[in-house]
Amino acid sequence: MTASGPSAHTTRLRSRMLTALAGDPNGTPPWVLAIEDGDDAGYFPEDGATWVVHGGMGTLVAGIRALLVQALHPGALAGVHDWSRYREDPIGRLSGTVRWVICVTYGSRTQAEAETARVARLHTRVKGDYTAGDGAVRGYTADASDLVTWVHLAFADAFLRSHEMWGVPIPGGADAYVAEWAAAGRLMRVPDPPTSEAQLRAALEGFRSRGELRRDERVDEVVRFLRKPPFTGAMGLAYRVLFEAAVASLPREWRRMLGVRRSPLPVVTLTRIVLAISARTLGSGPRAQDFARRRLRRLEHERRDA
Repeated sequence: MTASGPSAHTTRLRSRMLTALAGDPNGTPPWVLAIEDGDDAGYFPEDGATWVVHGGMGTLVAGIRALLVQALHPGALAGVHDWSRYREDPIGRLSGTVRWVICVTYGSRTQAEAETARVARLHTRVKGDYTAGDGAVRGYTADASDLVTWVHLAFADAFLRSHEMWGVPIPGGADAYVAEWAAAGRLMRVPDPPTSEAQLRAALEGFRSRGELRRDERVDEVVRFLRKPPFTGAMGLAYRVLFEAAVASLPREWRRMLGVRRSPLPVVTLTRIVLAISARTLGSGPRAQDFARRRLRRLEHERRDA
């Protein structure tokens, strides 16, 4: 960076990163700007566990880890394989997922519920058959209770573990994050989402011990794709480190199920460097939580003036 501002290379890289994450080269698509609107404080407390975890750079690792683990459930994977456009438009799918997470985390309850309803409409047609872990052929829909539960568990665990490895202390600790994020699970109609770290661990292990997970050629295809997505240049190099970080963050039994091995390189340290560089590249422009704070301050003023 020069005295007059970021270099042209940094500006281009920032634009590519923001397009991948938010679907907008400036990082402020209409749905981010809408976070400032709304007449309620949202589902999660300002600067609470969910705000801190989802506002950290560890989310770059968490997203990859969540997709790896989610692929182990053949029903969830069938929905992705049969209906997702991740191969043709991986950036579009990534930015769509980021949109839901950000709107639910920082938006008003009205915005969070509208965004969840939008996702539900997209999932209406998602249905088909899959071969379960026990070899039986079963039907699936995007709103099946076991599938939405698995996706919620994999997401919460991925974001929690990644933040614990590469983020700042969580207000209230791991239990606070799991308890808060249960609200998002209820929005997605997860029956009885876990509200403590111990419950989260037990629920994940339950899927594994019951034999509901399996590795097959579709899992291997997802792993290959996630290992080498169509990112080039500096972004591609950084992503390779983040992928290895996601693998390193997994317990040994999950790595074994996925057929991946931990890199012999000092991945945890390299990831800290990549995340620090990414944070500097993204710069100090307005973030989703800044728009949320504006909404909260406006609501406070309105209450005082009432």
